[in-house]
Amino acid sequence: MAGSVLLKKYANRRLYDTERSTYITLSQVADMIREGRQVKVLDAKTDEDVTAFILTQIIVEEARKNNSLLPVTLLHLIIQYGENVLSEFFEKYLELTIRNYLEYKAAYDQQFRKWLEMGKDLLAQTPAPLPRFADLSSFFNLFSPSGKEAKPKPSTEE
Repeated sequence: MAGSVLLKKYANRRLYDTERSTYITLSQVADMIREGRQVKVLDAKTDEDVTAFILTQIIVEEARKNNSLLPVTLLHLIIQYGENVLSEFFEKYLELTIRNYLEYKAAYDQQFRKWLEMGKDLLAQTPAPLPRFADLSSFFNLFSPSGKEAKPKPSTEE
């Protein structure tokens, strides 16, 4: 259900979905976006584009529910430097960084699923149960300080 939808914002803070001819909540707008829809929100009286304001409001509501979204120190920086320094960062780099993160995460998740499937296939092809690693002493001797086989300590129980 990808595509874009036009919403109208009225003075009473209500949002009107022009596609379905019904009023909707911020939560429903967030759900649309999670489904991959693009929204554009126009002020019903002035036709001013208020999309950024509505999307910011959704983020603030989500943060309020979870009691945090961004670290307090970052919020202080955003308020302190606002338009001057951070707007360029947000416009140019933050979106790109998040998109790259999501692409890499999806690629790693896909690769991990492949590894899991390979492991299942290998286990299914194993004719007998795997050995219990009965004698790992030679392996652990590699980590002894002298590099030689560790001698068992004499038992004090007699």
